[in-house]
Amino acid sequence: MNYLYILLAISFAISAVGWVYFIYFFSIGYGFAISALSLAAAIIFRDVITWPALLLCAVLFVYGIRLGLFLLLREKRSASYKKILYQPDNTAKKPLFVMFMIWISCALLYVGQVSPVTFHLYNLRAGLPVSECWMWIGAIIAAVGVVIEMVADAQKSAAKKVNPSRYVDTGLYRLVRCPNYFGEVLMWTGSFIVCIGSCCTVGQWLIAALGYVGIVYVMFSGARRLELRQAEAYGDDPDFQTYIKKTPIIIPFIPIYSVAKYSWLKG
Repeated sequence: MNYLYILLAISFAISAVGWVYFIYFFSIGYGFAISALSLAAAIIFRDVITWPALLLCAVLFVYGIRLGLFLLLREKRSASYKKILYQPDNTAKKPLFVMFMIWISCALLYVGQVSPVTFHLYNLRAGLPVSECWMWIGAIIAAVGVVIEMVADAQKSAAKKVNPSRYVDTGLYRLVRCPNYFGEVLMWTGSFIVCIGSCCTVGQWLIAALGYVGIVYVMFSGARRLELRQAEAYGDDPDFQTYIKKTPIIIPFIPIYSVAKYSWLKG
């Protein structure tokens, strides 16, 4: 299991950017850690890597690089994003123990998220009868998730250029209020189901499940924060009220219209 120590070392090293500024643990540290971990997995298991596994690693790599660069550029160019990024809760000095615990938690989470493809390749190298069919299914679902997220971000950017002060309800936003979060949930779901055909041990399942549940929690927590911000900005707009009452917040066609009341989602 030496490969897990290598992945953990990489995750700790890159997520350490959060020591520069607290929120980077969850933003650019997250994006670049995922890209580095997926690349490392492909290199470590290059002797046994298959085309679907390579596709999944590529999807995760592209996702991570894109996210990291997107957040860096948005921080430089968007005044509204800077206002959110540097709000008092984020800029307040955190106790050293809290910083260490967040760093450790993030590093472990990122390894858990990428672990399904590494477990698949590790078990393949060990001669276990892993299923390439499930790897193809998972890789394709993950790729679709990334495409959805990219389209959603592009549609939001285009809509905000037309009317910066209005909420977005066009394109994918007609189906769901947080299509970018949905795309990410779909991507990680594709990654996680790879375990079904990977002959995973109980321990491997546990690590992968913790990574998957952890990131889904983060996505719903992000949707809650967005919902609260939008309620403050557009709450008096009757059209907005109609929109949020008929449009699911994060999963299309699933009638969950609000998560604001779930304080346990506070992140």
